[in-house]
Amino acid sequence: MIFAALWEGYKLVGSPDGTVVFGVRVLPRADDLSMPHLWTVFERLGKPELTGGRPVWIVILHACVFTFGITAAGFVAGALIGLLLAVLMQRFQLVERGFLPYVILSQTVPLVALAPLVAGWGGTIMPAWATVAVIASYLSFFPVAVGMLRGLQSPSASGVELMRSYAAGWWRTLVKLRFPAALPYLFPALRLAGAAAVVGAVVGEISTGTRGGIGRLVIEYSREATSDPAKVYTAMLGAALLGLFVAGVVSLLEVPLMRHRRHVEVVTL
Repeated sequence: MIFAALWEGYKLVGSPDGTVVFGVRVLPRADDLSMPHLWTVFERLGKPELTGGRPVWIVILHACVFTFGITAAGFVAGALIGLLLAVLMQRFQLVERGFLPYVILSQTVPLVALAPLVAGWGGTIMPAWATVAVIASYLSFFPVAVGMLRGLQSPSASGVELMRSYAAGWWRTLVKLRFPAALPYLFPALRLAGAAAVVGAVVGEISTGTRGGIGRLVIEYSREATSDPAKVYTAMLGAALLGLFVAGVVSLLEVPLMRHRRHVEVVTL
């Protein structure tokens, strides 16, 4: 609702030529070609994509389902890689010192530049959708690795000493103490990873030319921006809703795990 109010409010008071400061346009044009009314976009969803074809909302729904499958594959792979890296960095300080800077540095590489390279490397040994899933996992592993590492390191020193007094080894301490303590850090990281996986899948589809997904629709519909501007925003709306849906699915996974989370309380005298 806030976004809709801002959109229509700016369209009402904004300049059709945009706002220019020192020769640089800082705010977009508010004309119907650049910013159609939101109700025009929703009306376009119910109209045929092409003359005599399916409604736009059905085409976008099928594209979102396709992209969701790729996103799920990339998210699962990225989450597993992130969890493994976090456990290794918590277990071995040398691994943390050696890998953590490169994990952070990896996120500074522009995805638009990386996607064609991944497509070129993997195009001969795996299908196009798997290449896009690799790109999605590349973005999704980072928040999981960093968030989980912080969570695994969150137990207090007294809690760790209590586990040692019980002669608990590293694995039992990880399962009984560190992992339950890390859950509040893990799920926000997973939500970020889910949203990042959607971004990676959409950008990967655009960069590699993979057909069938919402990213490809964004490119195809953008070619009609001058004649049918509302159609362009229907694809963008589908991509945004897909990101919200993925974040919602991850949030649903949080409920049963947090319900059975074991709270470790240490009483020091």
